[in-house]
Formats: sequence, C-alpha cells, structure tokens
Amino acid sequence: MTTYITVADVDALLGPTWTTEDKKPRAVLMANTWLTNLGLPEFDPTPGDVIQAGAEVATEAAAGRIYGSKETGVTEKSVSADGVSSSKSFSESSRTITAGESFALALLSHYLGSGQVKVVRG
Repeated sequence: MTTYITVADVDALLGPTWTTEDKKPRAVLMANTWLTNLGLPEFDPTPGDVIQAGAEVATEAAAGRIYGSKETGVTEKSVSADGVSSSKSFSESSRTITAGESFALALLSHYLGSGQVKVVRG
C-alpha cells in the first residue's frame, strides 16, 4: 500500500477535530488503502488534490462509511395481485457511494483516465 496522506495532512486541511484522536490512524489507513486500490501512481511529492481527496475519504472512514460490513447474496422479491405479478432481483452487496467518495473521485479524475489507450499505427 502506498502512503498518500498522513494524520497531520488531514488535520492541516480539516482541522484537528475532524474525528476523535483514537479513530484518526485507522481512518487514514483506510483512506490510503482506498487511494491505492484506485491504481494511482506514486507521487513525490503527493499533489494537493490527492491529499484533499484522501482527507475526504478519511472523514468518511472515521464515520464508518468506508469498508463497512455488508451482506452478500442475491435476494428475490415477488408481488402478485389480481393476476398481475412483478419480480425484482437485487444484490444485497450493493452500496451507495458516499458524498466524500464522490468528491474524492472527482478530484482524482484526471489521474484515473478514461480507460482508453490511443493506438498509433505506423
């Protein structure tokens, strides 16, 4: 795992009261893991927008909204009334992307690329 942010970085951006002292190290660890899993390059020094994105994710992690427990599996729901029926299937493992994650992804979008590669034939 790459270290993109530190507790000191988040404290400097958001102030020392962004979460309790006992939650800070784990929240920053989760944020660095989240950033690493995006496949970002290693930076020297780390750009400000990456640090800001990490801080946003750290606050979500401290609040328990990143890497929380989730139930997996598929559930089916059926309803029938007067000869008309409707059925829905959905995954229990789906989750909503938090506001902090969404903002962080917006900050990092130019590092993540479009997934396309330009091919030049010569």
